Amino acid sequence: MTVIRSLATIGLIGTLALASTAIAALKVGAKAPEFSAPAYLAGEPFTFNLADALKKGPVVVYFFPAAHTPGCNLEASLFSQAIDKFKARNATVIGVTAGNIGELADFSKETEHCGGKFAVAADAGAKIAKQYDAVLKLKPGWSDRTSYVIAPSGKIVHVYSSLNPNQHVKESLDAVMALGEQ
Repeated sequence: MTVIRSLATIGLIGTLALASTAIAALKVGAKAPEFSAPAYLAGEPFTFNLADALKKGPVVVYFFPAAHTPGCNLEASLFSQAIDKFKARNATVIGVTAGNIGELADFSKETEHCGGKFAVAADAGAKIAKQYDAVLKLKPGWSDRTSYVIAPSGKIVHVYSSLNPNQHVKESLDAVMALGEQ
């Protein structure tokens, strides 16, 4: 029984440690760091540039740990399902990852993930993630799961950080919709 309690305690501590790693340092009102990165949309390569995207409207920059992992697959699918709602507000969605970047072309076009509906960018060495303080603490070479909504002015208007992928789309969409109400 003591062994079982010890294992349960270790599991709880591990879960709490994992949950506490998703804390974004960039705050609402901060200027979003500029970046350009190699990206894919529907399997086609291009260079994503944040400044260019902001000229069209708000931008959702969502960092995710790695393509073709369960939570990231779900999160991409959820963004794909909601993409028309973002586009109706002239918002651009870009997923950014430092993990499994060699798989992004396929990830961007696969129906069960991005479905060719929004782009994903490769962040070799987690350089962009470091600028946004979105590096996974337990695996520093990978991105944390943090979503930023950036107004066309370049200011961060919303930040949501959680390793659980379920609320990122709702949080981001609510923030984009609130921008239109101002």
